[in-house]
Amino acid sequence: MVVKSATKKRLIELGVSDEYAHKLATDRNMADIKSMPADEIAKILGIAKDSESFTKIMQIIADQGNRRSRIKKSKKITISSKAIDEFDRPEISIRFNPLNHVLVPHQELLGDANISPEEQYGIERDELSPWGLEEIDEDGEPRLAKELLPKVLISDPVVQSIKEAAELIDNAALAANPDHRPLAAGWIADRVLKVIRHSKSAGSAVAYRLIVEGS
Repeated sequence: MVVKSATKKRLIELGVSDEYAHKLATDRNMADIKSMPADEIAKILGIAKDSESFTKIMQIIADQGNRRSRIKKSKKITISSKAIDEFDRPEISIRFNPLNHVLVPHQELLGDANISPEEQYGIERDELSPWGLEEIDEDGEPRLAKELLPKVLISDPVVQSIKEAAELIDNAALAANPDHRPLAAGWIADRVLKVIRHSKSAGSAVAYRLIVEGS
């Protein structure tokens, strides 16, 4: 039988006496010792299982198993696919804004986002006055025949970009001032979108579109 010197030395460093380390290291490495049942270890050492020496040695062996598990666990690193994508492809975390595209003309709402119906009517009336859209309804009240304008769906990417940008500003205003009147749900429907298309040869062309919830 051969005593594994490295195993014996390790056991002694851990606090096992020379005698017991010699017995345990005979034809065994640390992995063999950790896998041995308590009865077999007690038999090899020639001591009772309820003795203080046996309890100490078993605790040392158990600690080595736990320490090994902790070391292995500490070296394990889990990286999510999302984190890898954000590192390798940061552009995927940046939402595309169609208004930044060179082929998309400049577009903006007529008037600020959070304005009263009266203010909205006045701004749209003045802007659309060349087309004579103001008329008198059945009750004798003035109205704008905005339904005659070309339509754009509220789900259009450009409309959504304008809507989200306006709501970010409005939410910041609400956070700064609790008395601020927030935008209502669906506030952008029935608003007029001003489209300005620039051309090097033809100059600038302006058009208007009515934002609608459905076709």
